[in-house]
Amino acid sequence: MLLSRRQFAISLVGLPVLALPAGLAAQTRDIWAAKDIWAALEADEACLLDIRSRGEWQESGVAQGAWPVSMHEKRFPERLFQARDLAGDRPVALICATGGRTGSVLRALRGAGYDGYVDVAEGMLGSRYGQGWLALKLPVVSADTALAELPASLV
Repeated sequence: MLLSRRQFAISLVGLPVLALPAGLAAQTRDIWAAKDIWAALEADEACLLDIRSRGEWQESGVAQGAWPVSMHEKRFPERLFQARDLAGDRPVALICATGGRTGSVLRALRGAGYDGYVDVAEGMLGSRYGQGWLALKLPVVSADTALAELPASLV
């Protein structure tokens, strides 16, 4: 059963405490490598949402081409679905620091019946899934630049 966007938004409140064993989590979501999502971004074959906090964006920068849409802000669910609408047929990849938050969001989306989202589980800093965006020296921009380039409907 597909939850309404409102019902899904309400279910996101508990995300910070959700945790599934890593093996189970890997079976319930699509995982892309950072280098693969970068290639897809360059070819305009995917969209990328950086769901970390504004402080994290300021500290490390934002992946070039990513839309900074923090899961720590009130309008996150609305903006998450708006990004899906803007992406059209392209998948929307989610990235955080090390894959924990993106994994939780992906599990919630799948459980609510939504698809079209994928996980960059190695994140910006690296995880057991890979080195991470920064260690791979993939391009980043400042948080201010990324926020200035955010589509109006995601502001």
